Amino acid sequence: MHRHGYKGRKFGRERDQRRALMKGLATSLVEHGKIETTLPKAKELVRYIEKLITKAKRGDLANRRMVIAGLSTQAAAFKLVDEIAPQLGGRTSGHVRVKRTRVRLGDGAEMATIAFVDELKDAPKESK
Repeated sequence: MHRHGYKGRKFGRERDQRRALMKGLATSLVEHGKIETTLPKAKELVRYIEKLITKAKRGDLANRRMVIAGLSTQAAAFKLVDEIAPQLGGRTSGHVRVKRTRVRLGDGAEMATIAFVDELKDAPKESK
């Protein structure tokens, strides 16, 4: 069978499991700024998170709701729209970087870190 027109990786999972995996990885990336995962998952996460960042940079109500739907928690969505997206305003694309790191000892899987290209500054905490 030919591979024409089949986008994305399957990861040996059902559709709902793949969607949940991408949501979880994207949420972790937004919360921590940098995560380590396998190389194919990192490459697929780039496609997913770039679209969310573009929506977050627009920031209107409809796009904000799409970002909330694309991440696991509302707190991560608000952080992406309110804190991270304004800092990435100078770029049109290429907001995240994938860097190969090591080979995992248990199964020989190639690992990679995925992080934002620009240095993100933490928002000042409000004290009462």
